[in-house]
Amino acid sequence: MIRRPPRSTLFPYTTLFRSGYDLVSGGTDNHLILIDLTKKDITGKVASRALDKAGIVLNYNMVPFDKRSPFDPSGIRLGTPSVTSRGMKEEEMKFIARKIDEVITNNNDEERLKRIKEEVKDLCKGFPIPGLLLN
Repeated sequence: MIRRPPRSTLFPYTTLFRSGYDLVSGGTDNHLILIDLTKKDITGKVASRALDKAGIVLNYNMVPFDKRSPFDPSGIRLGTPSVTSRGMKEEEMKFIARKIDEVITNNNDEERLKRIKEEVKDLCKGFPIPGLLLN
């Protein structure tokens, strides 16, 4: 039996698409979203590092017909299982997508990245990792 990804996986996809990102898959066939950042004038590696500083972890990744090196490709790839398994739904997915856009747009603004990291932390506090007990 083939299972469809949760409906909530559509929300980062549609939010990022509406923000002008080129989404490679053309849909959410699975839990992964591959984003081509070529038109955003930032490499996947730079975006990934800025997002990491802001508390959003994902991978830099090559996109189809990428002219850049695999070590500094044009895309980023994010998966939704790490947040859906915590119980996050549509509104949280929209929040995460908006924060991804904000980080990519302001990737050199260290103060903004710190603020976003606190906002992401606050979101995550409401959705503990299953099986992980925090004090």
